[in-house]
Amino acid sequence: MESTIPDPHTELPTPPPAADRAGRIEAHGIDHIPDSERHGRPRDLFAVWAAPNVSYLNLVVGGTLVLIGLDLWQSLAVVVVGNLLWAGVGLLAVSGPAAGAPSEVIMRAMFGVRGNRVNTAVTGWLVSVCYLALNWAAASLAAFGLAERAGLTPGTPLKVLVIVLIAVATLAISVYGHATIVRLYGPFALVLTAVFLLLTGYLLTGGHTDWHYRPAEPLHGGALVAALAGGTALIASAPLSYSTGADFSRYLPRTASPRAVAGWTALGAFVPSVLFTALGTLAATTLDMTDPQSALTAVLPGWLQPLFLLAVVLSAVANNAMTAYSSGLALQAVGLRIRRSRSVALDGALGVALTLYALLVSDFLDTVNNVLELMVALTGPVMAVYATDVLLRRNRYHGPDLADETPASPHWYSHGVNPAGAAALLLGTVAAALCLATPVFTGALASLAGGTDLSLPAGMLTAAATYWLLGRRTRTA
Repeated sequence: MESTIPDPHTELPTPPPAADRAGRIEAHGIDHIPDSERHGRPRDLFAVWAAPNVSYLNLVVGGTLVLIGLDLWQSLAVVVVGNLLWAGVGLLAVSGPAAGAPSEVIMRAMFGVRGNRVNTAVTGWLVSVCYLALNWAAASLAAFGLAERAGLTPGTPLKVLVIVLIAVATLAISVYGHATIVRLYGPFALVLTAVFLLLTGYLLTGGHTDWHYRPAEPLHGGALVAALAGGTALIASAPLSYSTGADFSRYLPRTASPRAVAGWTALGAFVPSVLFTALGTLAATTLDMTDPQSALTAVLPGWLQPLFLLAVVLSAVANNAMTAYSSGLALQAVGLRIRRSRSVALDGALGVALTLYALLVSDFLDTVNNVLELMVALTGPVMAVYATDVLLRRNRYHGPDLADETPASPHWYSHGVNPAGAAALLLGTVAAALCLATPVFTGALASLAGGTDLSLPAGMLTAAATYWLLGRRTRTA
């Protein structure tokens, strides 16, 4: 008689339970997902991560590499190397099915119940709200362009209305939650890819790409090293901001293949990020990417211009729906006892306020660069500690234990703080700050190195090594 025991690594689809069904508001927040409510396949994660990364913000960042003085091939190399950090997001995602919990809860194992509240407030919630503002600002600029094409003058009242409408559309997806995101992001990815590929075709075939581009004054020596390091940190800031990989994998069955979870997550984000960041770099070889939207729309035929602007809005909505979803979970994990839908709305209101500032007060491109570069000092050490913990524990997490916030919890450690995680995060952040070189802040070691920004490797390696040594010694893992 043939065995009826299922292969644990097969990807047979399972129907979603009522608690997580597209078109219904998700019932779960940061609570543990029981095995009876697990569903889905690892391959579903590809579209979930692809849609938000077919992004206008990637075009902006790709163009910035040329603006800081790199030639075409140096810029493209930086694009590939920086985006390799998506493999780290894939590694973190494997903890979701193991624990049945989001990353904001799983990190209690690293930092302790109380320590994780501080970590989540800064590197989870605050970072998410900043990214909400950045993406909404990009979408709003595109929407203003559509308004001008329709004969409307985008004064301040209209700008505020546009920003609010984009935020409402984004937050609606976030409130409905996980199953709705999974259902919508496949079509989103297809539509966005089609429009951005049309843009690619016009840039490559319309004489708007200089394959031999070199700046008028090529960088050499220390200046070149500084630009390469700073550019890599800028590109890596995107994957480093997603220490939330488990948020979107936690509904998968416990038997889901870790390799498949990590692979589909990393691949879904890596491929579009490389392609469309590189597209921004290619465009910058002939176009003035200090104003990317105007430069790109100017070279497109009239019929494609509104489609491009609409795609920019849709890509920001897709990106921010995921971000708002995680920021809502982060606010719950910090200790705010409200429903996830209300925490999402609260974060959205703050994100709108920051968006208004970025558009009406500050310069958008400067805001993007400054925020992304500073984020690396915070988010790099967090990802390093998280990834090290997954390896130390061999991905063995117990969801009900993680949900326990009382002093009896196995993750209470010393007064609610895990000394190993706290020390690793503190030392990693200090190392990153000392090696940070941005227009806003330059660390002491970066100054000694002639302005070379080594915050990315310094912060991550320091945090990982510290946690590995202290975690093994104190039997944290």
